[in-house]
Amino acid sequence: MSASLPGNRDLPASQYNLNTYWGRVKQSAEIADPRTLFISGSGLENAKKLISSYKQGQIRSMTPELWQAKKVVDSTLHPDTGEPVLLPFRMSCFVISNLIVTAGMLTPGLQTTGILLWQITNQSLNVAINSANANKSTPLSTSTMVKSYFLAVSASCSVALGLNAIVPRLKRISPGARTVLTRLVPFAAVASAGALNVFLMRGEEIRQGIDVYPVLSDEEKAIKEKDGTEVQSLGKSKKAATLAVGETALSRVFNATPIMVLPPLILVRLQQTEWLKRRPRMTLPVNLGLILTTSLFALPLALAVFPQRQAVQASTLEKAFWGRGGKDGKVVFNR
Repeated sequence: MSASLPGNRDLPASQYNLNTYWGRVKQSAEIADPRTLFISGSGLENAKKLISSYKQGQIRSMTPELWQAKKVVDSTLHPDTGEPVLLPFRMSCFVISNLIVTAGMLTPGLQTTGILLWQITNQSLNVAINSANANKSTPLSTSTMVKSYFLAVSASCSVALGLNAIVPRLKRISPGARTVLTRLVPFAAVASAGALNVFLMRGEEIRQGIDVYPVLSDEEKAIKEKDGTEVQSLGKSKKAATLAVGETALSRVFNATPIMVLPPLILVRLQQTEWLKRRPRMTLPVNLGLILTTSLFALPLALAVFPQRQAVQASTLEKAFWGRGGKDGKVVFNR
């Protein structure tokens, strides 16, 4: 990301208002834009030069070209290392990387082997994405990652197989309702495993706390930009960590909801039409099209539910932070 490039001057976080939901939706749409995957090496280098020129004061104000350069850099480079994230594991490739896996999990009539295969594949992809984009300043140990992976796989497979065994036995609901519930089993498995994985991989943050910082006023931001000084942490807060990890776990559920709920529900209705009954071979292409369309349009809506940087009143945290907030008595921390 742009933070890893040389220069004391910070770029604006976004050209949109991230304090509003729709501002975050627009920002999320830019981060997940698959068109940035086609930027050439020379295009990336030009974007980095533009960003560095701004951060070093050679360019005084943001321009459309600078915003585009920031979009390219933020969607390509790791914020800690400054190196490109492996292409399949970038957020801008999320829709493409997950398309086949999601279609596999949502395939109607999967047997036990198919369920296990696709759940394991999905969790393996999640681990690869999380590892490629993880905070490199405080890396997770291999043992923690392995433990989290196997527990997430166990949770997703157990939920998927368990619900697939229970739903057909529900006699008090109509056959149509049972069909709908069966199609939603993959969502339950993925959502529960995703939330569990967050708490497993970030449990140490809850036990130790995360850094919180004062919210700066415009005058303080100007002084920081001029002097090139860094904002000092006020300390580590366990309450802030609990909020950050909890929101991240919920965001995993929200992220999975549109992609794994809307396509199977729509497909159930389409399979009742004469057109698809006469063309059963079209079920897979239709399923892929539904997943792709939903991912492209609904993913930014889900990603924007919670802000990446959360500002709260210092008085809502531990007593050690009371009265130490910045502007409007608030502190901020990364989710």
